[in-house]
Amino acid sequence: MRKIASSILSADFYRLGQEIENALNIGTDWIHVDVMDGHFVPPITYGDKIVADIKKNNKNVFCDVHLMITNPQDHIMFFVNAGADLINIQSEACLHGDRFINLIKENNKLAGITINPTTPVNFIKHYLPIVDLVLVMSVNPGYGGQKFIDYTLDKVKELKKIREEDKYNFMIEIDGGIFLDNVKKALDAGVDVVVTGSSFFNGKEKEKKEFVEIIHNYK
Repeated sequence: MRKIASSILSADFYRLGQEIENALNIGTDWIHVDVMDGHFVPPITYGDKIVADIKKNNKNVFCDVHLMITNPQDHIMFFVNAGADLINIQSEACLHGDRFINLIKENNKLAGITINPTTPVNFIKHYLPIVDLVLVMSVNPGYGGQKFIDYTLDKVKELKKIREEDKYNFMIEIDGGIFLDNVKKALDAGVDVVVTGSSFFNGKEKEKKEFVEIIHNYK
């Protein structure tokens, strides 16, 4: 079954706990946590404490952490100790990415690698045998509510083909500009995990349920 990961970047922080519980009750599989440092991307969001607090109040929440930060190696263990289930690092920010991926996996967490819209799949080819997930950014990272970049689906298709040919096991996740009118196109390309932000948290309950149904029922 395909998964939906709801990004709390678009949630109402004043009501964050309730927002998360509502998303889970509607059918969200993962909670996506976008960590931004004001350097790799312009905004600053939050740190490991938000994961620790989520896990403290609901240990069953799957926390999908995306580190959009310049020095991921300085923060990996903080998120490991906070209880993150999957830690995803930006390929463009890694000088010793293989080491960081292995550090995450050695601590019994799932490890992901991310590529920005203009980063080619070839840039991460040596990660593919060892990562659990590849995140394809379908907008330029940093802000919610951006327009979907169509050519990123070519990278999804390329990753799916490589996975099939080389018998790799990584999941393919997509993040950015996914709405009800284009989610099926992403699924058709080969996406396993769909990140939804403003399109989910800012939508009506009926629309949220429709999102979940489309993704979960996709064949």
